[in-house]
Amino acid sequence: MPFVVYSVLRLALLGACAGLLWWAGLRSWLVVVVAAFLAWALSYVLLSGPRDAAARQLAERAERRRAAGDRPVLGKGAQQDADVEDAADEASREGQ
Repeated sequence: MPFVVYSVLRLALLGACAGLLWWAGLRSWLVVVVAAFLAWALSYVLLSGPRDAAARQLAERAERRRAAGDRPVLGKGAQQDADVEDAADEASREGQ
């Protein structure tokens, strides 16, 4: 979730910069280029907390996948669903 929050905040910053530049009178294709540069600089300064949280999330996910090797990596809820499904499958096979 932190990665999604960080991405949405960066997109909002880009939109705000583009809107302010448009309002200030820059009405050409340069508005996108200048807004992207400003949003990048502002996100570097203003969004360090969400950026660090997103980096931690990605690092933890990479570590889990590395530790799992060839096994599939599932979230807690998905793993519980898979366990229930596996148990039901085993029960149906034993009943045949």
